[in-house]
Amino acid sequence: MDKVDISVVIPLLNEEESLPELCSWIKRVCEANAFSYEILLIDDGSTDNSWQVIIKLREENANVKGIKFRRNYGKSAALNVGFEAAKGDVVITMDADLQDSPDEIPELYKMVMEENYDLVSGWKQKRYDPISKTVPSKFFNAFTRKMSGIKLHDFNCGLKAYKNEVVKNIEVYGEMHRYIPVIAKWEGFTNIGEKVVQHQARKYGSSKFTGLKRAVNGFLDIISISFIGRFGKAPMHFFGLLGIFLFIMGFIMALYIGGLKVYRLSSHLPTTLVTDNPYFYIALTTIILGTMLFLVGFLAELINQNNPRRSLYKVESRI
Repeated sequence: MDKVDISVVIPLLNEEESLPELCSWIKRVCEANAFSYEILLIDDGSTDNSWQVIIKLREENANVKGIKFRRNYGKSAALNVGFEAAKGDVVITMDADLQDSPDEIPELYKMVMEENYDLVSGWKQKRYDPISKTVPSKFFNAFTRKMSGIKLHDFNCGLKAYKNEVVKNIEVYGEMHRYIPVIAKWEGFTNIGEKVVQHQARKYGSSKFTGLKRAVNGFLDIISISFIGRFGKAPMHFFGLLGIFLFIMGFIMALYIGGLKVYRLSSHLPTTLVTDNPYFYIALTTIILGTMLFLVGFLAELINQNNPRRSLYKVESRI
């Protein structure tokens, strides 16, 4: 039987120390609640012994499965591949650093299966992260709430639960793992809930997700999500409309310049070449830009209709 009650998807990078304890904890919780389960460990190009640890865990527990990338692609890529492989009725994601508690699994499962939530996001009211993570997180959460209309306190919490059909109908890339609730909403999964969860201090190693680059990428991704959500299915609605507007504005300006030239000639007034008028070049540029934007929209529509989804992540091993 391929189907299981719960798939636990865990992206990881250099977490060899925490993996045995985490998998043992998940096993204990699932067995205590009589859940059939699988643990999907997605090794995002670790340079330590994480993959060897995963192989050993698989030998000890047949419910453990591993996928190893050839290089580091990022957390979003790991989640995306994990979602593709997940077979559980409920898919639960958590970080590999033991800061997310597997004891939350039964309640998350209940909220999805019995309360019919499409997605339940964890909310770490009390955090043990450094200020370099908490301050940017507050900003992005506030911005995302305003942009998306989704009333969540912590979009980036790694501990989330999903119906299986949700993860099979979304695609995550870039730094968009922190905006999965927004992606799910754009795909029509609007019953999104929140649960206060326990946040534990990191026991081993250090955080892999800090720095200015992460903050900048996150800001660019939220703009991308906003644009794709509104115009991804019909890019002509954006580029075509903007192109037509610019073309008409440029055409009106050109008509005005031409009409003014004809009027001065017919009135025997002093006149110059049309090309001597700086507004002629503004009008010409506007017409060209409008035409190019319209063509961009047309080409985007063709690409959108003829480009099926495909994974770009190179997997080295699966167990």
